[in-house]
Amino acid sequence: MGALHITRLDRYVFRQLFVALLAVTLGLVALIWLTQSLRFVELVVNRGLSFTVFLKLTGLLIPGFVAVILPITCFVVVQFVYQRLAGDRELTVMRAAGLSPLALARPALAVVAVTMGVHYALNLWLVPASASSFREYQWEIRNHIAAFLLQEGVFTTVSDDLVVYVRAKSADGTLRGIMVDDARDRAHRATILAESGRLMEGATGPRVLLENGTRQEIDARTGQLNVLSFKENLVDLSAPAREAGARLRDAGEMGIADLFNPPAGVVNPRDIPKWRVEGHKRLTAPLSTMSFTMVALLAVLGGVFRRHGGLLRPFVAILSVVALVAVGLALDSLAVRMPGVIPLLWLRSLLPAAICAVVLFVPTRGERALAGRRAAPLAADAR
Repeated sequence: MGALHITRLDRYVFRQLFVALLAVTLGLVALIWLTQSLRFVELVVNRGLSFTVFLKLTGLLIPGFVAVILPITCFVVVQFVYQRLAGDRELTVMRAAGLSPLALARPALAVVAVTMGVHYALNLWLVPASASSFREYQWEIRNHIAAFLLQEGVFTTVSDDLVVYVRAKSADGTLRGIMVDDARDRAHRATILAESGRLMEGATGPRVLLENGTRQEIDARTGQLNVLSFKENLVDLSAPAREAGARLRDAGEMGIADLFNPPAGVVNPRDIPKWRVEGHKRLTAPLSTMSFTMVALLAVLGGVFRRHGGLLRPFVAILSVVALVAVGLALDSLAVRMPGVIPLLWLRSLLPAAICAVVLFVPTRGERALAGRRAAPLAADAR
């Protein structure tokens, strides 16, 4: 009966923790998604991008949000649920029933194990895949669709070195009063003015056929302005040649194996330390969930037990987690410049959990002696 009783308590606490973790995580993800998606609303409102494309583009950001907030939400939920159990005197009843700190912490540790498994799945597979899809989709919109989103009276940045201005657009799609600032060829930067034009689809992306205009170019050697008048001129608005072949990928969308052993020609040699630090961050971030949770458990279950809980220890726990987050950010930045700091990333993720586990679960000499004195009468009665 005792084992069944403990199992029911485990399930009871586990259910509260798990439901709260889902609710808090989903709520925070929704809030972060709303704030981050505002920068894409302009594409829908002013540039005519469909709402379906907006949802797909912003939805690809969600796995990254979840991976970032999981350690924090797990800490908050464990702290809150156990504090509520203490405030409702449920922890008092559990302790009176003879449950040890390890038995009380068992549901939280089970939730942490599930959370760490999800976190590793996110970091090692889903987040890189979604980041790659997001950047690919964004690149496609910028280089193949952006040209069709030209607005009247607005300087539209098609790419970093290509800006297009259109004074007016007719119902039939004719553009009037066109200016193109083309700096894709650094040696021959050109400003093109045209009375009218129309958009066309080319093999590599959108093009604009300009009519009755001039092409103005400054000779880099002599500084002389060269002006060429034309009746028709076809300008490619797709990605420059250096980008058209393949989109450059960043560390956030690479798999863990590629981060530690970057494929030749994919990454600048100067960025290799950054990629390796990213790999260690993906492996150590889920371990922080355990450390943050152990800090919360130590604050609630450790020390002198008080039936009504207290505010000091939860406050210290929050400050401790904030300090661990700050130290982690500092180490991430420092490890890029000093590879010898990388072991500290692992230490920062593992050491707090180990210290809290020893303090909370390993009985002191006095506690062992007290337990022995309590057990002696029971043994005598049994004889």
